[in-house]
Amino acid sequence: MANEHKKRVLFLCTGNSCRSQMAEGLLRELAGHRYEALSAGSKPAGYVHQGAIQVMSELGFDISDLRSKSINEFLPPDGTPPDLIISVCSGAEHDCPIFPGTTERLHWPFDDPAHAEGTEEEKLACFRRVRDEIREAISSDMPQ
Repeated sequence: MANEHKKRVLFLCTGNSCRSQMAEGLLRELAGHRYEALSAGSKPAGYVHQGAIQVMSELGFDISDLRSKSINEFLPPDGTPPDLIISVCSGAEHDCPIFPGTTERLHWPFDDPAHAEGTEEEKLACFRRVRDEIREAISSDMPQ
């Protein structure tokens, strides 16, 4: 039997603090047997947003140990390029460097819950909505 290679999927956003972190955590939980889930930012914030951590924990997914990192960590010669890059915001789609080889690219734009306004509950509602939109995209739109 051939050795099964997990497809390396990198979720890319500008700050790598909310959307890409939630996407990484969701892909690990929902399809970690098929994919290696990664995330990065074109201009990393340096932290994972507490709202993202909270709404993921509501589903039983712990992303508190993830870290905000630069797309440059995945560029040669030191990094290993992903098989697929999914940009989750327009800024990151345009700022993403060109990777050598056959890296596939998709664009799934989501609102940035870090910019949500209102009460704490209204902000969390935005995080939940974006989390659920990401979960739906992973469930229905991931390439095989």
